[in-house]
Order: sequence, then structure tokens, then C-alpha cells
Amino acid sequence: MGIYEELQARGLIAQVTDEAEIRELINKGGARFYIGFDPTADSLHVGHFMALCLMKRLQMAGNRPVVLIGGGTGYIGDPSGRTDMRSMMTPEIIEHNCACFKKQMERFIEFGDDKAIMVNNAEWLLKLNYIDMLRDVGACFSVNTMLRAECYKQRMERGLSFLEFNYMIMQAYDFLHLHKTYGVNMQFGGDDQWSNMLAGSELIRKKLGHDAYSMTITLLLNSEGKKMGKTAKGAVWLDPAKTSPFDFYQYWRNVDDADVMKCIKMLTFLPLETIADMETWDDARINEKKEILAYELTSLVHGQEEADKAQKTARALFSGEMDDSDMPSTEITADQLGPDGIDLATLLVACKLCKSKGEARRLIEQGGVFVNGDKAESFAQAFTADMLKAGVTLKKGKKVFHKAVMK
Repeated sequence: MGIYEELQARGLIAQVTDEAEIRELINKGGARFYIGFDPTADSLHVGHFMALCLMKRLQMAGNRPVVLIGGGTGYIGDPSGRTDMRSMMTPEIIEHNCACFKKQMERFIEFGDDKAIMVNNAEWLLKLNYIDMLRDVGACFSVNTMLRAECYKQRMERGLSFLEFNYMIMQAYDFLHLHKTYGVNMQFGGDDQWSNMLAGSELIRKKLGHDAYSMTITLLLNSEGKKMGKTAKGAVWLDPAKTSPFDFYQYWRNVDDADVMKCIKMLTFLPLETIADMETWDDARINEKKEILAYELTSLVHGQEEADKAQKTARALFSGEMDDSDMPSTEITADQLGPDGIDLATLLVACKLCKSKGEARRLIEQGGVFVNGDKAESFAQAFTADMLKAGVTLKKGKKVFHKAVMK
């Protein structure tokens, strides 16, 4: 089985421009491909995870990745999948975010001579002359065709800025530049990028008469059709300082039953034969499948040692043994304590388990909070400095654990 057939079997391929040519190219390790990442935050998140795994799979099959960091397109912002305009970032923020991305990607992609390279489109986009760009590239684009693109149609009613309208042209120009400079012959991206990617392939054909291919990968959606990678606290980040390895493990450990096998197929590197065997397991083994999913993905992102710790802690907590040594924690400072300490509602907000004291009170009244293993009875329950120095274990609902400490 070639890598193309494996991607098909895992349900990763959504749309392709030229299936026969792409199949032959990547199966023979002849693809010099790129995937773009706009630096909209200082960490990659679960939404980027499938693209990173795809790059790793293709590199393992002998293809050569080009990681494109959107230091230039980050000045515009991709309207795809958005109902409003993205906040504009300063050059300093964009540069900082780009550096953070590279550090995280090195866990997935092998960089070096004749391996993967990383480039930043700020190097060429920020130097473009507007008039030259209009004459050279703008003439290749039909406004009528652009307006039919899905990424623009969903924004037309609420308003699409001219700034964002240029994003497709910038992304297409990236493909042209990478093709001419680095010999890039393929572009991969999420299925919501299809229109932008087609524009790049078409621009190369019009300007150079060369073939250049595009393939989109399936978006990571749950059984309800919503993008995965969001929690009540926000995005699930790959940076351990933003989402701890334990929380990352718990996110995958707690995915809906209907999504487990899909995630194992699409995201893990377990052999397809192993996955096929798992599909025959009876429903009573669903938690075993979830543990495998959580462990495999945590190991990929944070390393085996952190995956071992997260699994050990999760098992201990759910068995009631309360080994909280690797549990996510929040340090409470002396200035957060009143004369009688800190009440439970305030503590839950301080630990970011609730957004407000009102939410915390309702959760406690509904019996959804446990303190050191016992159900909390009152939001006014107070914790002194000595109690916090010993550590207070909080449980929200059935699955969220947290420790409040004071040093």
C-alpha cells in the first residue's frame, strides 16, 4: 500500500486536483509540498494537528515538506471559516508567533539539508510593489470567480473588507513563488482552503505553463459536524504552558464515543491492521480505545514521558486514589486571601474552572464540584493558607480535575 492509499484508508483526503498524478507523485516520494500556517497566536493548536501529522506521514514516505509561515499573510488575515474580520497584529507579535511555531513543529518535522525547510512569506510579500503586483498577478484573477468561492460567500452578508479580499491572491502568489524558488509542486491544506489552493495551481499554469497540484485534507469534525479542539476554556493548544499535557490527554480521553475510531484513524500512527482489529472490539472496550487515543496523541505532542505521567494521573484520579502530582494546578498568592482565606466560588474562578462567581455558585448548588474527593456543600466554604499549602484538589463535573496550591 502506497502513502496515497493509506491516506485514503485513514479518511484524510477530501479533494484533489489531479488524482492520478498526485497518487504517483507522493507514492514515489517525488512531492516537494507545502502547507501554510498563519501565525494568529503564539502556539499551534489541535486545528493544526492534522496538517502536522500529514506532513510527518508524507516525509516518512520520502516526500520533502516546505513549512510556510505566514508572516506576510498574517498582516491580512484569512477570511475562511470566519464570520468577522480577524484582529490585526503588529509586526512584533507576528514575528514572535512565527518563532513559537517553528519550535513546536520541530517535534513533528525533521528539518535540515535535503529534508524539510521552513520559509516565511514576509520575505517576499512585504517587498511587493502594488502596481507591479496588479499588472503581473491581478490580471490572472476573475472577480466573478473569486466571489463564488465558499470562503468569500459566507462573509458577503456581514461584510468582506478589501483587505481580506486580497488573501486569495496572496496565497496563490505564495504557491507561485515557492514553485519558482524551491521547486514546490504540491500544496496541502484544510478543506476550507480549497478555493485558495485552486487559485494557486491555476496561477502557476497561467504564468508558467507548469502543472502544480493541490490536495485538501478532511477537517477534524466531531459527530455533530463541529470543529474539534475547543473546550469550555477555549482552544486545545500544543504549547504545554497553555494546555498542560494532562489537560491535552484528558481532552482526547473524553471525546465522544462516536468520534474515537475516526480520531484514531486520522491522527495516530498506529498501523491500519491494528486499527482494523480495534474496530472489531465490543462496546465494553470503548474506554480502552479512548486511553489508546489519548496516550498516542499526547506522546506525539509532548513525548512519551509526559504521556506516561498524564495516563498515570488520569487513572489514579478516576480510580479514587488521588495521585495529583501531575495534575494541572494554579498557584494562589497571599494577596488573594481575605481574613478567613478564600471562598470556594472565588477559588474556582481563580483556577479558571468557572468564568464568574455566579457560574461557580450554580455549579456548586447543582452538586457539580468536589473538594478533596467530597462533594462541596457551600460556595462560601473557605480555604486558609495552611490548607492551600497542603494542596486543595478540585473536581468539576466528572472529568475536570485541578489543584490549587500556595507556596
